[in-house]
Amino acid sequence: TVRIAKLVRESMDELQKDLPSDVKVVKIIDSSEFIQNSINNLSETLIYAFVFITLVVILFLGRWRSTFIIMLTIPISLIGAFIYLYISGNSINIVSLSALSIAIGMVVDDAIVVLENITTHIERGSSPMEAAVFATREVGLAVIATTLVIVAVFMPLTLIGGLTGVFFRQLGWIVTITISLSTLAALSLTPMLSSRILKGRSYYKHRRNRFLESVNRFWGFFDTIYVKSLAWTLKHKALTLIIAGLVFIGSLGLAGVVGTEFLPSQDNGRINVNMEIPQGIRIDEAKALARDFEQKVRHKYPEVTLISTSIGADEGGTLMSVFQKSASYIINYSLVLTSIDERTRSIFEIADSLRNDITGYTQITSSYVDPGGNRSSGFAVGMGGGSNLEVKILGYDINQTNYIAEQIASTLENEIGFRDISISRDKDRMELQVIPDREKLAQLGLNTSMLASAVRNRIYGLTATKYREEGTEYDVILKYNDANLTSVSDIENITFKGPMGNVVRVGDVAKIKQVYTTPNLEHEDKIRVVKVVSALSGIDLGTASSIINAKLATMTIPDNVIVEIGGAAKDMADTFQDLMLLFVLILVLTYLVMAAQFESLREPFIIMFSVPFALTGVFISLYVTGTTLNMISGIAIVMLVGIAVKNSIVLVDFINLLVSRGRTVSQAILEGGKSRLRPILMTSFTTLLGMLPMALSKGEGSEIWRPLGISIVGGLLFSMLISLVIVPIIYALFANARIKRERKKLQASGSEISFDD
Repeated sequence: TVRIAKLVRESMDELQKDLPSDVKVVKIIDSSEFIQNSINNLSETLIYAFVFITLVVILFLGRWRSTFIIMLTIPISLIGAFIYLYISGNSINIVSLSALSIAIGMVVDDAIVVLENITTHIERGSSPMEAAVFATREVGLAVIATTLVIVAVFMPLTLIGGLTGVFFRQLGWIVTITISLSTLAALSLTPMLSSRILKGRSYYKHRRNRFLESVNRFWGFFDTIYVKSLAWTLKHKALTLIIAGLVFIGSLGLAGVVGTEFLPSQDNGRINVNMEIPQGIRIDEAKALARDFEQKVRHKYPEVTLISTSIGADEGGTLMSVFQKSASYIINYSLVLTSIDERTRSIFEIADSLRNDITGYTQITSSYVDPGGNRSSGFAVGMGGGSNLEVKILGYDINQTNYIAEQIASTLENEIGFRDISISRDKDRMELQVIPDREKLAQLGLNTSMLASAVRNRIYGLTATKYREEGTEYDVILKYNDANLTSVSDIENITFKGPMGNVVRVGDVAKIKQVYTTPNLEHEDKIRVVKVVSALSGIDLGTASSIINAKLATMTIPDNVIVEIGGAAKDMADTFQDLMLLFVLILVLTYLVMAAQFESLREPFIIMFSVPFALTGVFISLYVTGTTLNMISGIAIVMLVGIAVKNSIVLVDFINLLVSRGRTVSQAILEGGKSRLRPILMTSFTTLLGMLPMALSKGEGSEIWRPLGISIVGGLLFSMLISLVIVPIIYALFANARIKRERKKLQASGSEISFDD
């Protein structure tokens, strides 16, 4: 889109050179600007994410060598993404940049886990070479398990169909490829570089690093607080679990409060205005009305940089009829606003103000204001604007479906939040039909085609010749004066020459009849359909759909008529259903992957407790920020299945390792928690800060991806806390239950054994 738009602009510049000085070629709609600005904003968030991640690694590790090793993982992993884009023929776009923003915070996770464990072994006295070998071997299973879980979550996204698949198929491939490459680098490149670059413990004994000492003091203090807190929760398991359970149940209540919509509303800087005036109004009156409203907009709204006005456009089908409703009694405006960074009001606020302005014009029979341009173009959702509610009435009886449509429209007018309600089927309008008398035509040597051509040429004109001046040709059109075509008798008095040279009067060979006809009939699945469309103001799409369903339940609908909600509301319902199925499938797939890695059903079950509390974080973050639950935040919930369990996998795997080395369950939990605290916090904060610029972005196009960042930040923050507190408690409960079962078996066999749990 961006490339084609650039070529068109260049062609416009060339065309302008050949035009007179008083003729200007001006672009009215250019969606490539919105797309390009969105890409630029995402590129900025990617840079900010890289800076934040670098700072986190430095603050956590305190050594430039360790920071260099970890940060080297980022370009290596991202190169794989660009290779994929090149091979697949895709371009750098909003989806691919969003995928990179998600991946950049996770590609360093495996390297952090490996390097932190290597550093721990070095601090205990091992040489860098020995530490690289043994430390990597210790956490290798956990690293592979976390990667397989991430792949299990993102790989299914590549199989999604429909509109959701268009958004996320590329995202799934990019994240899968980058995470897989980062794991390979963490298990090969990171140990190799650590053995070569890192120094032994004796090296730092003779070199004082105050920054490193401060970092170590802080983490020593933090480790102590965490271990004491963990020990307290292990002694008060029931109380801790009750509090966590209440928080989870409370967050589910927020799910009903958070609004729902298909896609987030976007401010693309465009507003279309459509006004209908009485049919038959004089064109000079229509022009005066159009100019008056245009001048009012220019003076009242300094945000408007361009106004394009069309009056009484031809229904026959000009280019603009693709984007706007067009007829001889319709006035259309296309408003282009300044950049979102240069104004204080959104397109939705300006649209509400324009609606109030229109109410002051009594000549306008109906109107709608379309922020973003989606409604005018006929699309349920597009690059900008918000969702519109659409109710479809399907049936063959025109009068019956019209009556039901008017009933629904009248009902919506009394509801708060529904604005600019319109019916897609235009009202019947008067037209003149020329009914030929075939017998009289035959007597004069004429046929219906000759009569039709004569009437058309007199009314619409006929190109009689061409006039040439200074190398330019102009058509000379011959037609009746419009002033002489104002009544039925004027049409009857139209004359033309017959094949025998005789003058024929239209009224002598045909009857002129006034009739009312339906101007347009839409069909869906071969059934006539009429749509009631409403803009939403102050309510979300989910709430609006619930109101409509409640109203439809009270109406009497004939058996031969089908009434259903369509448009963005139907897309939202279908997408949420697909995401729910995908969520369940990924839960099962994630559990099976972990079960295969741990060779156990117990550990994966314990780890999966991180997932519901990730949902808690999502709902709380959406509620606090006033963000809706939509397709983007829904995909974030699916992603969190893999992201949330990563920390728990690392912790549980290390606790298992300590238990296998002879530690008691309590000792293993406390020691494992202390040892894995720093890598868990590091991996969590790198992912969090990698997504934070996206969550806080305010630039053009940021509305579409902000819910993704907000959801992942909130969900990961809560799942991290759960991994550090609740997962160890669940592990202890399962371990103690297993010990009691084994004790009973031994007592039943007459043996005696003591356990320290």
